[in-house]
Amino acid sequence: MNLDLLEALLFVQSEPVPLTQVGLWLGVDDQAARAEIEALQELLTSRGSGLTVQWVAGGIRLTTHPQLYSKLTARLQYRAPEPLSHASWEVLAVVAYRQPVTRLEIEAIRQTGSESAIETLVQRELIQEVGRKEAPGRPILYGTTGRFLAQFGLESLADLPSISQDSGPSA
Repeated sequence: MNLDLLEALLFVQSEPVPLTQVGLWLGVDDQAARAEIEALQELLTSRGSGLTVQWVAGGIRLTTHPQLYSKLTARLQYRAPEPLSHASWEVLAVVAYRQPVTRLEIEAIRQTGSESAIETLVQRELIQEVGRKEAPGRPILYGTTGRFLAQFGLESLADLPSISQDSGPSA
């Protein structure tokens, strides 16, 4: 087993690593790479490690154990960024569920301006320009980023909770 090597390789990565990349590092196929990852998780759990393996954004990353969050933030005096505004949360939800989507489409759904919220989300790297719509003026299309998936602990957009058609306002 290559658990020490795998742990070290994941430790130095700042972004989630795709399964195929793990396989290339270890010189094994995807199935064997997945088995190595699962074995690493078992090892970390059995030795009571402060680290854990997390599947996010289509890959894996080594993270601190969630139970240590409050102790770490207290000791490191971590200051969380300003929370997102209500408008930014709304825009992020629209982009996540309707992507690719233009600013005007977002504003039509929200029935209010969204330029500032979009700018905030782009700066925080939660959404990004993903292309241009084939329409007059060729408006920018927005979609979520890998950072969005990682921030919310999602492996892919398919992991977003479903929304019922009945929950929205009636027309």
